[in-house]
Amino acid sequence: MSDWLTPVRRALEGLPRAVPIFFRDDDAGWDDARLFQLLDRFAAHRMPIDLAVIPDALTLALAKSLLARRTEAGGRLGMHQHGWTHRNHQPAGRSCEFGPARTPAEIRHDLRAGRARLADHLGVAVDPIFTPPWNRCSEETGRAVRELEFVALSRDRTAPPFALPGLLELPIAVDWFAKRSGLRLEPTAFGALLAQALSSSGPIGIMLHHAVTTPSDFQRIEQL
Repeated sequence: MSDWLTPVRRALEGLPRAVPIFFRDDDAGWDDARLFQLLDRFAAHRMPIDLAVIPDALTLALAKSLLARRTEAGGRLGMHQHGWTHRNHQPAGRSCEFGPARTPAEIRHDLRAGRARLADHLGVAVDPIFTPPWNRCSEETGRAVRELEFVALSRDRTAPPFALPGLLELPIAVDWFAKRSGLRLEPTAFGALLAQALSSSGPIGIMLHHAVTTPSDFQRIEQL
C-alpha cells in the first residue's frame, strides 16, 4: 500500500547528511473536525506540525482546544498567523489577500488586526511567523511583516525571495495537493516529486490543507 513511497525511501537512503523537513497545515479555523483528525495522526507518531491559523476564523473554543493539544504535544505543535480573514482582494488574476491591490495602510491594518486576535485567543503560544493566504503576497507586505517584528515569512518556493534583512524565509517545497496540467498528481507521481525535493539542502516544507483532506490522504500522510 505504501509503494508510492519507494522513491522517497531511496532518496532518503542516498542522502549524505540529514535534511530538515517541516509540515505546515494551512487554514486552521476551518473544518475543526478534520483538523483534529490530522493532529491526532501527528500526535500518534510524535511528529511536529505547524498550523497556519486564520485569525478571523479562530473561535475561543478552537483556541482552547489547540492550547490543550499544544501542552500535550510537548513542543511539537506550533501556531502562527495566516493572513487576517483569508479573503481575496485582487480584482483580477490569482487570489491574494495581501497583494498589490492593497494599500500599505490596509496591509498594516490587517496584519495588526490578525496579530491582535491571535494574541487575545492564543497568547504566547503564537510564533512570530506569517503565512499569506494562497502562499503569495506583495513585497510591501514583506516589509510590513518585518516592521511588525515577525521573524519569518513562509510562501511557496516559486516566489522570488524578498531578501529583506532580518526576515527569514521558509518556503514550501511540496504541496500535498500538487497538480500537473490542472490535475492532481497520482500518489506515485507525488512520491517522485517529494523524492526530488529531498535533493535540496532544506529546510523542505510540506504543505497540507486539512479541510480538503480525504480518508485516503490521511492514510498516505500517516504512511509518510
